Amino acid sequence: MKNGTKAAIHRRNQLLAALEPDDYLLLEPHLEVVDLPRGKVVYQTGEQIRHTYFPHDAVISLVAVLQDGGSVEMALFGRESVFGFMSALIMHQSFGRYVTQIAGTASRIALDRLRDVIDKRESIRRLLFRYTEALLAQTLQSVACNAIHGVEARCCRAILSTRDRTDKDDIPLTHEILAEMLGVQRSTVSSVTSTLQRMGLISQGRGTIRITDHDGIEETACECYHAIRQSFERLLPGSR
Repeated sequence: MKNGTKAAIHRRNQLLAALEPDDYLLLEPHLEVVDLPRGKVVYQTGEQIRHTYFPHDAVISLVAVLQDGGSVEMALFGRESVFGFMSALIMHQSFGRYVTQIAGTASRIALDRLRDVIDKRESIRRLLFRYTEALLAQTLQSVACNAIHGVEARCCRAILSTRDRTDKDDIPLTHEILAEMLGVQRSTVSSVTSTLQRMGLISQGRGTIRITDHDGIEETACECYHAIRQSFERLLPGSR
């Protein structure tokens, strides 16, 4: 693979694309492109983190697995993100289960290599810490959202947030994935998506949700969708 082609692939991730040329050149020799098929568990809860991932078109959830076997999403990662970085700074272990919800690729770098580069380049360190602040804002906003807003509005937020990370109106979201994202029963998701379809906001296929009315679904989503998006745009200009 030619260097120019490799750079184009790595820079599908918005954090890598935001790096200054000299900073990117310091990272690039240590980056490798990896496939993340749907359903792949990248890290289990408590597993030692050895690599950091910069997704391109894959969408990954950080999921809390409960004692009764249930699970709920704590954070969502896409092309604007890096994962396996913040957890490793504190405990060197995964806070929860990282699982691929939408298949795609990512740039991967050994955690030790990334730490070496961060120690050398304050500009890279600042960028990653700005992202960490945006991720914290997303997480705290989601906590408030889950406590206050109804499942229909939260479902619209989840659909829109996933759409932003894929740039596709046809989103490979199953009811099972949505149920995990929202922390509700699958039957609840089926009821809500049927309502959204009757409203003309979405149409459903086998394992796919298509947005048919962008304005309508944004109006139905809770305010948290725009609040989270604005946090990323403020802290990471050019992100979505």
